[in-house]
Amino acid sequence: MKALCIALAAAFACGAALGQDALRSKGCTNCHDVDKRKVGPSLREIGAKYHGDKSKAPQIVARMKEGKGHPKVAGADSELQAAVEAAFSTR
Repeated sequence: MKALCIALAAAFACGAALGQDALRSKGCTNCHDVDKRKVGPSLREIGAKYHGDKSKAPQIVARMKEGKGHPKVAGADSELQAAVEAAFSTR
């Protein structure tokens, strides 16, 4: 049981790190700061709005890919999904 808990914690930490890397590599931090509004809302504002509601993530990823309502972002769906989920979890 202890090994399972350690494995889950490591997987979660790895996923969180991937999400933070995706936020930086996809240029999200050019327009979104952690604490203050820049061009777009802060990551904390996004986290407060969408925390716990992952159902909106696919819609936001689609808008990012299409460039509708958000600047167009190139990348794999998995990368963009990781970035969106990282933004949703920022508190």
